[in-house]
Amino acid sequence: MRRPLVVALSLVLSAPVIALAQTPREQALEARVAELERQVQQLLTHRQVPEEAMVRTDGQARGTATGQGAATAPAAAAAAPPIQATSITPGAAPGTTFKVGGFIKVDFLATRTGDGQLADDATGRALYLPGQTPVPGAGGNGRASGVDYNAHAKFSRFNLGVDHVADNGDKAGAMLEMDFFGNALGNQTATNTYGVTLRHAYMYWNGWLAGQTWSNFMDAGALPEAADFVGPTDGVVFVRQAQLRYTRGGLSVALENPETTSLTGSYDPVAGTWNVPAAASSDRGALPDMTVRYGWKGDWGTFGMAGLLRQLKVDNRATGAHATATGGGVSVGGKWAMGASDTLHYQLTAGEGIARYIGLGITADSGYDALRDRLDPTGVVAAYVGWRHAFSPRLRSNLIYARSDYDNDAAITGDLVTRRVQSIRGNVFYTPMPKVDVGAELMYGVREIENGRKGDISRVQFTTKYSF
Repeated sequence: MRRPLVVALSLVLSAPVIALAQTPREQALEARVAELERQVQQLLTHRQVPEEAMVRTDGQARGTATGQGAATAPAAAAAAPPIQATSITPGAAPGTTFKVGGFIKVDFLATRTGDGQLADDATGRALYLPGQTPVPGAGGNGRASGVDYNAHAKFSRFNLGVDHVADNGDKAGAMLEMDFFGNALGNQTATNTYGVTLRHAYMYWNGWLAGQTWSNFMDAGALPEAADFVGPTDGVVFVRQAQLRYTRGGLSVALENPETTSLTGSYDPVAGTWNVPAAASSDRGALPDMTVRYGWKGDWGTFGMAGLLRQLKVDNRATGAHATATGGGVSVGGKWAMGASDTLHYQLTAGEGIARYIGLGITADSGYDALRDRLDPTGVVAAYVGWRHAFSPRLRSNLIYARSDYDNDAAITGDLVTRRVQSIRGNVFYTPMPKVDVGAELMYGVREIENGRKGDISRVQFTTKYSF
């Protein structure tokens, strides 16, 4: 025990001697080593702070995902800088949400008519308009046209929407949607420019809606998928217009913008024939179109019933026209989920004086008898049925048939007015990735006028669409 103690004391006592024995060069070297050690320690200290922050953040993320660390997650989120310091809707109420949507759609069409030719830049060359199908004596000459090819992107659209929920549960918002199906502002030689057109512009507050949108008489949700702009045009109710609507549950009632369309025939006693009737529109009505709808929906699909009551009126001081009549109709339709892969879309509409609501105005609401100054409402029965089958989540097809029949007073309108239109189409759509659709469609349509003459149209159409 004494020997180790003696050795230790000897070392301690000899340390000052050894230190004094070091040369100045060795002392300088030790000072440099000490300084390097100090700098390394300082770097390690600074690096430890972000590493600990990363460990805490990663731990909070894992804790939140597993149901742990929930108490510390809000603090970390609050410390993160906001993506945008100022609201993009500074004039809106706090808590208002803003959304942008739409799609880019490009169509490629090859059209052939059997009894005439559609005019250059006719609307019927961009989408199917049954009333424009040439018939001998009514826009046609009885000779088949060649194949006319058209391509355009005018049905591309975008929309803006805002929604707000107040502290007391009140809901309010607005919607604005536009496309480019306006008048041509440039020609197909160079710019292919088209005007922006208003589709929807409305605001809502709880169950009230005011503005332009789909007519309450129309069931937009029952439309089958088609490459064409509308699809079952011959037999569908299709109108957008300004209105005031109230909805509660499945019931909705609306007062909508009125417009009366009429046809007046002209008889040539020398030739013994009627001329193509002159079409006219009048917004002289004193009463709005009144609509009511009730709908049901569930896992089985949707079903709705709608009614329309309206005043038809012409009032032209220059011609002396001043006539009124009453029109109205009913419509039923919806879609039925027949199984996991099949859906049936359908609609049946009947009435008098409601023709402008059918098929983008295939014919007029009424015939105007200029001699007796009276309106004769046109009777109409319209329907469509569409079967959709999904082969897979990405591949699907639709088979659609549509038709409408019109009861005209030929003594007023003449025998060149549309009596019946019908069409059948089949298509296939493929979705290679979400929000991207490509499709092909084959369509054949027939238009018949009062004197029994017919004209037909056939079309092959390809389309691509990217939705956002």
